[in-house]
Amino acid sequence: MDTTQKFSRTTIVLHWLVAASIIGLIALGIYMVETESWHLYDIHKSIGLLVFVAILARLAWRWRNGLPQPVRPMSRLEHLTAMAAHVVLLILTVVLPLTGMLYSGASGHGFGIFGWEIFPSHHRSDHAIPLSVQWSDLGQTMHGFLGYLLLTLIVLHAAAALKHHLIDKDATLKRMLGRPPEST
Repeated sequence: MDTTQKFSRTTIVLHWLVAASIIGLIALGIYMVETESWHLYDIHKSIGLLVFVAILARLAWRWRNGLPQPVRPMSRLEHLTAMAAHVVLLILTVVLPLTGMLYSGASGHGFGIFGWEIFPSHHRSDHAIPLSVQWSDLGQTMHGFLGYLLLTLIVLHAAAALKHHLIDKDATLKRMLGRPPEST
């Protein structure tokens, strides 16, 4: 279990696995859209679905352990802001892949993991037949918007961790890096 001074190995591994994977998938997603690299979509979707399993495991683990407790006393506003940020980050990590699945499924492209079809594609000749243009458009819009929103919150989250480390000089970042607190 997690404590105010130390996170479990499970917490640390799930945090960094999900964080690195999501950052990589967002970067890949931006690259795909900007360069129209359609051949990378199956890789993006496959990795995204695998990461979704880790996201669900992290969500279950967080549910069991609760939100991280501060390593030092802080103002009510700072504590509420930190709690809200953690909750929104968790929600977005779940909702972002769901909107991607909605987009891909409703657009007729389907999705799966490296050739193993989970939701079938619907093609005629050489193009996909949308199941619902409205749901596809909603999924696409939300997936893009939430991806940028999540990226913004990740940057703010990292900035907050650096603030704790460099300005507050507390053990918040060290705890997530698995480093023991300094003895007093």
